[in-house]
Amino acid sequence: MDDNSNNQELSQSTEEPGSTLGKAEAGESQESSSSHPAEKKALPPMKPASTWTSVALKDLKTKLRQEKDSVVTVYRGDIMTVHVPTVPEAKRVCWEFATDGYDIGFGVYFDWSPVTSRAITVHISESSDDEDEDDELEGPVVPGDVEKGSKSSANTNLGEILPVYRQDSHLAVQGGSHDFPGEGTYLLKFDNSYSLWRNKTLYYRVYYSA
Repeated sequence: MDDNSNNQELSQSTEEPGSTLGKAEAGESQESSSSHPAEKKALPPMKPASTWTSVALKDLKTKLRQEKDSVVTVYRGDIMTVHVPTVPEAKRVCWEFATDGYDIGFGVYFDWSPVTSRAITVHISESSDDEDEDDELEGPVVPGDVEKGSKSSANTNLGEILPVYRQDSHLAVQGGSHDFPGEGTYLLKFDNSYSLWRNKTLYYRVYYSA
């Protein structure tokens, strides 16, 4: 009788405190079924990026000064995101960058949404979090903060290749590449949101490789 009454409580009761533990156990199948839609949308695994450094800072800067839009200022508190769509005639995306005087945060993400334009575009977002005002002058970049202002964290099609970390791009050229995991758009993020006062001069180039 007790077993039967307990079973009835598990299947029928939805508000009684005494049935909470039983509900958790009996509800496992419900929770798993409710989480299945998200699991079905799980993003495919991606290979890690290949990265490297070079001491040829002056050479890169001299070269990029001659190229249009290759030298930019990432203002204090801002995040500059370079959107690089995949193209059929290439197999990987490559990048190189350096800065003057100070480091900058850098990370790479991949948006699995279908490509609608083959143009490489640049987007600037401002960190609007009031808590930034309490940070140190050059505080650490916290993984996850990369999406401040851009609201991209709500994008369920966004996969992480390289989390944002501060790079010593003022001491050495930071470079890397990543093989296309499929159709989509790379998001190369240059993150200066941790800096309250210092703008960063950024030299960068992004290109495809077969």
